[in-house]
Amino acid sequence: MDAQPAGTLDAGGLRRVLVVLCVTEIVSWGVLYYAFPVLAPSIAADTGWSVSMITAGFSTGLVVSALVGIPAGRWLDRIGPRPVMTVGSVLGVPAVVGIALAPNLPSFFAAWALAGVAMAGTLYPPAFAALTRWWGPQRVRALTALTLLAGLASTIFAPTAAALLGQLGWRHTYLALAVVLAVITIPAHLFGLRGRWPDPGHTEHRHSGQQGAAEHAPREVMRSRAFLLLVPAIALGTFAAFAVVVNQVPLLIERGLSTSDAAWALGLGGLGQVLGRLGYGRLTTALSVRMRAVVILALSAAATLLLGLLPGPEVLLIAAAMLAGAARGVFTLLQATAVSDRWGAAHYGLLNGLLSAPSMIATALAPWAGAAIAVALGGYPGVFVLLAATAALAALLATGTVPRHDKPTTVPRDPDSSFTRPPEAAADAGQDGSPPTR
Repeated sequence: MDAQPAGTLDAGGLRRVLVVLCVTEIVSWGVLYYAFPVLAPSIAADTGWSVSMITAGFSTGLVVSALVGIPAGRWLDRIGPRPVMTVGSVLGVPAVVGIALAPNLPSFFAAWALAGVAMAGTLYPPAFAALTRWWGPQRVRALTALTLLAGLASTIFAPTAAALLGQLGWRHTYLALAVVLAVITIPAHLFGLRGRWPDPGHTEHRHSGQQGAAEHAPREVMRSRAFLLLVPAIALGTFAAFAVVVNQVPLLIERGLSTSDAAWALGLGGLGQVLGRLGYGRLTTALSVRMRAVVILALSAAATLLLGLLPGPEVLLIAAAMLAGAARGVFTLLQATAVSDRWGAAHYGLLNGLLSAPSMIATALAPWAGAAIAVALGGYPGVFVLLAATAALAALLATGTVPRHDKPTTVPRDPDSSFTRPPEAAADAGQDGSPPTR
């Protein structure tokens, strides 16, 4: 690792930030997201509220998170992750308590709306912004570690929520989870994310010696053809990926698998997700920015199509599920690096907030959209063919997501990351008349 200049985090500080975020992402995702699918049936049974209305409350939180994520990204750029993520953690506690104690549906929806504000300050986007700015050219290594460990959130909290549910009921389970959220994430964010927040452009300048991507004004980027194509590409890819996760078990049951075997296939898809993320670093060195996005989205489309068309046997269906998981795993890292690979880290928080908002809304729509389409088409295989077409459209849009620049810039290659190649150098040859850099 390059020596850190005065005022930024040293090697120990970088490791501390990474460890803190790994722990808090596991807890935040586990409490605010993955506990809900486990507890929802019990909420419906206890309250008499319909499952669809309960899910709508959860989806409301995701939509609020998408909307609040845009100004939260702007604040991240200006003041750093420590205050944003600490406030998010603080707000998460009364939100979860409100969910637990909600006496009626309006209160339940209001609590989930507050939880959405907390999500905007605690889930992946602010964590990605923190690692992108602080870790600079080695961000892919840090982001890979974060997403690998945070991927354990469902593994840890789904069975934990189920165990607590059996002993305490859903209300007291959420109260217990609120305590976990408060005890772990608030002090971790407050004390673990300390350190000077690098100035905009600081990372690019100290590693490249040139201005490069740091010069791009957010307004200019937001109006660019590349960004306007990147937003729907990522949103469509997100919709397809999450709809596959939610609807995979009923598809496999239609194919003749038992509920237990279908659940195991979904779990093995999680293993594929981990393996996919482990291979992302190789993709960054083997493929250009454009081709990386196209290949990952095309892989997602192919795996989804296989799930939709394969009638069996079980071993091939499980293999297709693992392939879909691998595509989903690398897609998460594609989302995390899409902005910085093209426009640098100077305005990452704001630009990534804008990029993530439609994706979060797509995440909110995916759980019920797949089921609704299945009813319309008369089964789940048609749903997966349609989702494959959605991912293929995202791959097509990704071909136009590399920005064009007037002046080519050449900088030294960094073996750990493509960050030191500015966007114009990382693009395919001919984008701006410059030769390929590798």
